Amino acid sequence: MVTVKEAAKKAVEYLLDLNRKDVTYTNVLVEEVEQTDRHWLITLGYDAPGVLSAFGGKGSRDFKIFKVDRETGEVVSMKIREVEHVE
Repeated sequence: MVTVKEAAKKAVEYLLDLNRKDVTYTNVLVEEVEQTDRHWLITLGYDAPGVLSAFGGKGSRDFKIFKVDRETGEVVSMKIREVEHVE
């Protein structure tokens, strides 16, 4: 059985390994965790790479949900998590 810490680590590794190597993800944090009967749902937040952040400005924050198999630790899906921005 995979612990929530192990599942979160797998999600971060998946994010960093799967995406383009010329993109740097900064401030990657576990934002939400949910357990189902077969999976961990791990929401990761990160500062979105972009023009503003490249010049030291505050860019947007993006989120992705990773579904991790609780038995094997395999990441079985990754989805964009839409968040309403409140100002």
